[in-house]
Amino acid sequence: MRKFKKQKLFLLVLLFPFVLLVISFEFWPLFAMIHNSFLADDGKTPSMIQYFTVFHSSYYLQAVQNSVLISLFSSVVSIIIAIITAYSITRFSKKIQDRMLMITNMTSNFEGIPLAFSYIILLGTNGLFTLLFTELGLDLFAEFNLYSWSGLILVYIYFQIPLAIMLLYPAYKGIQKQWMEAASLLGATNVRFWLHIGIPYLLPSIVGTLSILFANAMGAYATAYALVGNNYNLLSLQIASLVASDVALKPQLGSALGVLLAVTMLAAMWINNRMMRRIRRDLS
Repeated sequence: MRKFKKQKLFLLVLLFPFVLLVISFEFWPLFAMIHNSFLADDGKTPSMIQYFTVFHSSYYLQAVQNSVLISLFSSVVSIIIAIITAYSITRFSKKIQDRMLMITNMTSNFEGIPLAFSYIILLGTNGLFTLLFTELGLDLFAEFNLYSWSGLILVYIYFQIPLAIMLLYPAYKGIQKQWMEAASLLGATNVRFWLHIGIPYLLPSIVGTLSILFANAMGAYATAYALVGNNYNLLSLQIASLVASDVALKPQLGSALGVLLAVTMLAAMWINNRMMRRIRRDLS
């Protein structure tokens, strides 16, 4: 017994550096952000002025609205495409599935500045596809502007789809082949099987993936900044400009916006948790 306690204590000592690392890089910055959000611009006087400024400014409220809308829209479109794509991947042989998952995994890491730069090269004002179709007399991009809402939606969907596929693919593996065979023997068509068995089984995974996509889009910064700079009003861009700008440096106000961003993500996760509980309760 004494030997077991010593071994347990030794393992806790080994775990301490990791715990310290987590506290240093996750909890301490969060605490500092919340603390700074309740300070005045001088960084010393306790005040609610930062939250008063945020909630009484149509400019910052528009940033919140734009971020929520673009995150929600891109997440919904991405999850629909990912549901179909992930199912399609499961219909191939194991060898092809592994290769497609490898490509999907690689694509999921292609985001940020490199992704925005690639879209600028292909679909920008003087992009390859833009000039090519113009030379062919096809005005496919006549009303399309990459540096606007539609361009941001397109880029967000691109880096959201691979992540959604990677999260949904394991859920399809839980659907047993025997379920389909049993449903077929009972006279159920393929459509009825998915409506009454397949989709209800996948629904918790779909809802959970949707919340992750929403949070991922809300926190996206590098891609949006490289694509539109400060020409489009997004919450993540406003936080960065207030914290790291050389012109309007207001870290306390940026901290308040950061807290608002964190609360929005937590609210999305809370709603997702409630929905998943209700879905599981209804299924049981």
